[in-house]
Amino acid sequence: MLRLTSLLYAVVGTTLAGIGVIVAVTMNMYDVQSIVVAAVIGAIVALPVSWLIARKLQEL
Repeated sequence: MLRLTSLLYAVVGTTLAGIGVIVAVTMNMYDVQSIVVAAVIGAIVALPVSWLIARKLQEL
């Protein structure tokens, strides 16, 4: 399951980090620190999300 989770993280992590950056820019936070923090938060949130998706796929 770790292999599937890490494969999913490659997609989910970049997606959620990108969403975080878009949210930061939409809120007029153009400084580098805000953009990096938003990307890191998206990448951290992607860890449990990837695990949950992998678990659901294993159940099928």
